[in-house]
Amino acid sequence: TTLDVEMAHAVAPDAKIVLVETAVAETEGTTGLPEMMDAEKHLIDHGVGDVISQSFGATEDTFPGFDKGDFSSIKKLRYAFEDANRKHVTVLASSGDGGATDLKADGKTYYNKRVNSWPSSDPLVTSIGGTQLHLNDKGQRVKPDSVYNDYGSGGGGQSHVFSRPAFQNGVKNVVGARRGTPDVSLAAAVNGGAWIYSSFDPTATGWDVTGGTSEASPLFSGIVALADQAAGHRVGNINEALYALSKRSAHHDKSAGVVDVNDGTNNSYEGVTGYKAVNGYDMATGVGTVDALRFVPALARASHRG
Repeated sequence: TTLDVEMAHAVAPDAKIVLVETAVAETEGTTGLPEMMDAEKHLIDHGVGDVISQSFGATEDTFPGFDKGDFSSIKKLRYAFEDANRKHVTVLASSGDGGATDLKADGKTYYNKRVNSWPSSDPLVTSIGGTQLHLNDKGQRVKPDSVYNDYGSGGGGQSHVFSRPAFQNGVKNVVGARRGTPDVSLAAAVNGGAWIYSSFDPTATGWDVTGGTSEASPLFSGIVALADQAAGHRVGNINEALYALSKRSAHHDKSAGVVDVNDGTNNSYEGVTGYKAVNGYDMATGVGTVDALRFVPALARASHRG
C-alpha cells in the first residue's frame, strides 16, 4: 500500500488519494475478492474516487469451477467494475509479475504453462504491464524502454475466461479470439525501481527500493487523474481511447503520446516462454508506454462519456 500511495502521489501530487483496505487478504481463488469488490462498489456508489488502481490479482485457473469450464466464480465478481463503467470511473489493474505464467492456488509455485490473472484480464479494466527504464545518473534516457524482466516480469497473455473485446479488434492478429493483456505499460523493473519509505510496523523498513506492476498501475492512475483534470470530467473507461491513440501513434502522430516498446520478452518462471515485444501491440507491454506530457491532453480529448 505504501508503494501504491507514493507512486500515485508522485505523478499527481495535488490529487486526493483514498486508501482502501479490507479485513480479508486476497490470495489465490476467490478468497478476499468479494470483500474487495464490495469495498470498491461502496466507494463508487458514494462518489469517492475517479480512478481505481488495483495492485492485486489471482490466477484465473485458481478460481472454483475453472477446470470444468465454469467461469461464474469470476464473473460474479464483476459488479463493481460494471458499476464503475456506468459511472465513468476508470478502473486499472496490475498485470502481474510472473510474465506469461502466474501462481498456483498454494500461492508459492508457478504454473508451467501460460496463464492469466483477474482482474487484469477483465475487459472492463485497463491492464497495466511493466517496462524497464534505461537512465543515466542524471535521470536521462540513454535508450528506449524495454520489457520489465528482472526480479519478476510483466504479466501478459490471453485470458481463458474473457473473449476479445471490441476495443481489441484492431489487434486480433495478436490476441486471437481472447482478451489480451496488458493494455499499456509503465515503469516496473526493480533494477532502477522506485524508492519508498515504510514507517508503519510491522514493515517499518525505512527506505527501500521496489518495483513490479504494483508500481506501474498507481503511476498510471496518476496520469489518468491528470487527464480527468484536463478534461474537466471523468474520462471513464479509457480502453477504446487508448487503442485509438495507439493507432494514431503508429502513423507517426507524436501528439497521441503512445510510445511503442519493441525490445525484450516476458519469459519468466518454470521455463514458460513468454511474449516478445514487437512493433505495435504485443502481450509483453500492450500498446507500449506513454509520454505523459502528450498523452494526458490527448486522452482528455479522445475520451468521451456516455
